[in-house]
Amino acid sequence: MPSATLPRFALTGWDAEDIADPYPVYRRYREAAPVHRGESPAGAPATFYAFSYEAAARVLTGRGFGRDARVASGDPAAAPVPVPAEHRALRAVVENWLVFMDPPRHTELRSLLGAEFSPAVVDRLRPRVERLARDLLQRLAGRREADLVEGFAAPLPILVISELLGVPREHQGRLRANAMALQEAGSTRTRGGAGRYARAEAAAAEFTRYFRQEARARRGGDGGDLLSLLVRARDGGAPLTEDGIVGTCVHLLTAGHETTTNFLSKAVLALRAHPEVLDALRDGPGPAPGAVEELLRYDGPVQAVTRWAYEDTRLGGLDVPRGSRVVALLGSANRDPARFPDPDVLDVDRPADRHLGFGLGIHYCLGAALARAEAEIGLRTLLDGLPGLGLGGQRVEYADDMVFHGPLRLVLDLAGRP
Repeated sequence: MPSATLPRFALTGWDAEDIADPYPVYRRYREAAPVHRGESPAGAPATFYAFSYEAAARVLTGRGFGRDARVASGDPAAAPVPVPAEHRALRAVVENWLVFMDPPRHTELRSLLGAEFSPAVVDRLRPRVERLARDLLQRLAGRREADLVEGFAAPLPILVISELLGVPREHQGRLRANAMALQEAGSTRTRGGAGRYARAEAAAAEFTRYFRQEARARRGGDGGDLLSLLVRARDGGAPLTEDGIVGTCVHLLTAGHETTTNFLSKAVLALRAHPEVLDALRDGPGPAPGAVEELLRYDGPVQAVTRWAYEDTRLGGLDVPRGSRVVALLGSANRDPARFPDPDVLDVDRPADRHLGFGLGIHYCLGAALARAEAEIGLRTLLDGLPGLGLGGQRVEYADDMVFHGPLRLVLDLAGRP
């Protein structure tokens, strides 16, 4: 419940200053209560926000919470995903995203994909990721000013996941544009007006045509890419439809690039704000895995995830009725002093405690090992290859998004001017 001094919480309507640094806002609410009831439109389910680590972890791991609004409401006609019904192509794609599935469907698909994202497979991919990172860095060499998002942080993960899917390089630019259009339709984004759903619908339709064509071309083949793997699994009897293959490819492409893009951009911002940490990482062999974990905790790329209450429950001192929407605020939980001492301090020597940057429970990030490798390699490449990374001015513009959180643009003065 809101306190006498705090309005009902929402993830929309934030001003630019609070979007860039949401942690003081989280702290005010978390100190008042671990869970707050938020704003809900008339006729919509009640919405609760979990601010503390304990409450957020329970939402992510408890059997009383899940991803399907139909189960929560008991209404099979309820919208399964947060996409307006008239946007049919977009809804068909999103319905087949792993992140919106419950067991047993979630278990089957995750088991199928899990081996392709194992630490052993990722270790074999590291030389390819390193090569892609060096190639991107060479394009920035000699520039006095560069947008780190456009020039490095965004293309690196899209190139990596495209290679894994077997997407030809000449198609990658268009697919990234479509992925960005899908992201623009996120429920917490308010800029772009009604046209954002129309753009996302067009992108989903183009994605569907593209991956259906690519899947059909791979039938009977023995390719080693992920798309070929999905086609062979479907043809071998796995519970996968053509729409399921399309949705999985789109999900891997979109989720796999947006999170790493935001991590790299925000890690650079954090290190520029802490030059002593930047210098220590540059002079050492790192960034070590512990540094990446701390940067993920300190300012993670995903700030919130949604679940539905499958039963009446009590959370953080509040009664949460079945059918309620419950949002775990990962960014707030990762700054909870009850879990992390001095949580607002960036300490790369901090023990790699169980932060929520990759989630928790059955929906723990499938690509966590790959994301960690991209983060380590990307940061190492920037630290080694851009001597002026910690110097000079910067211009930052954040996306109007409090879920997938990060800069749209991060323009750095690479000449190192004060």
